[in-house]
Amino acid sequence: MKILITGGTGSFGREFTRRVLGSLKPSRLVIYSRDELKQFQMRQEFPLSKYPNLRFFIGDVRDRERLYRALDGVDVVVHAAALKQVPAAEYNPLEAIKTNILGAANIIDAAIDRNVKKVVALSTDKAANPVNLYGATKLCSDKLFVAANSYSGTHRTRFSVVRYGNVVGSRGSVIPYFLAQRPTGVLHVTDPRMTRFLITLDQGVEFVLKCLDVMLGGEIFVPKIPSVKILDLAKVIGPGCRHEIIGIRPGEKLHEMMVSQDDARMTLETLGMFVIQPSHDYWTHKEYAQSLPDCRPCKDGFCYASDTNEQWLDEREIKFLVAQVEKHLPPDMPQADEPRVFSSS
Repeated sequence: MKILITGGTGSFGREFTRRVLGSLKPSRLVIYSRDELKQFQMRQEFPLSKYPNLRFFIGDVRDRERLYRALDGVDVVVHAAALKQVPAAEYNPLEAIKTNILGAANIIDAAIDRNVKKVVALSTDKAANPVNLYGATKLCSDKLFVAANSYSGTHRTRFSVVRYGNVVGSRGSVIPYFLAQRPTGVLHVTDPRMTRFLITLDQGVEFVLKCLDVMLGGEIFVPKIPSVKILDLAKVIGPGCRHEIIGIRPGEKLHEMMVSQDDARMTLETLGMFVIQPSHDYWTHKEYAQSLPDCRPCKDGFCYASDTNEQWLDEREIKFLVAQVEKHLPPDMPQADEPRVFSSS
């Protein structure tokens, strides 16, 4: 199998690369990204002598022609490239649109014309009932990937979406932010009522690989993951710190949602995940009864949100996650200079 991952030098891309090279043994794994320095650093971690099947392509998802070249002969695409920072998207809306929406359209066209078999696009909880531009661009991207199944024609390329919450320890996320603030004795908390979904990189990679295996094309896959209260997180990271309430910034929610009540009418619940089915005419699949055990429709009025979630991280679990993040932080990590609490997916 030949696999390409866009945004492959990011947090998810690096973990995905470790996992795929270690277990799946693809004949080719292509890292497609626009940062030559990160590609150089990644090559040091995965040297050519040991990983001759790992290739690096400099390119941007905005560059349609470059994508056509990169996807030549590729079987599977994992689309992880995006502009993800909420404040940056609010301040640079057209840039977010060009990357997150028009870039998605380029991926779709190139994948179909190059006869790629499967495409999985990474989404975010902020795409469900979005209140910020980042979430709105990802919702539009999700819609494009779902609809792409209806016009792939004889090429038979299949597209699905994976939607999950905040990734523990990723760039711009809350745990590194609190850890950077801890020496000051003051932690900036946007709102003590705030809750978020949390998922580890390893869990995210595992879920994407599972969805690649079971996807039929057109679904939005949502994992069942735990929620955390922002105040509980702050108390564990800085037990002796004072909390400064700074207020919710523009584009933020108190609680995040991954399956809305409107989506629930088309959603199946099964072991470890929800599957939002498309409402398009092409969706006639009945195979889920066999491929997904105990698959059942969600109840009318169901909503999967971080504040009403049945799974919550306790103090011991939060401490474990924080310890894992601390273990991988660079020793010269700079102090946080602005509040970014839960701003990134």
